[in-house]
Amino acid sequence: MKTLLKLTPVVAVVGLLAACGSTMEQRAATGALGGAVAGQVLGGNTTATVGGAVAGAAVGAATTPRRPN
Repeated sequence: MKTLLKLTPVVAVVGLLAACGSTMEQRAATGALGGAVAGQVLGGNTTATVGGAVAGAAVGAATTPRRPN
């Protein structure tokens, strides 16, 4: 339960940061930063930080709306 209480605000912040920026690169960068912070808070080691950054970057890039051709 304690981990769940830690996880809830972190997920909310990462979700908000993943939506920052107007290009895919900007959203991936802000998502990576938020994910790295979340990984460090939850895991407390380098592996968790890197994993969080990768996941955050993927979420940030995935939230970019498609542009019409």
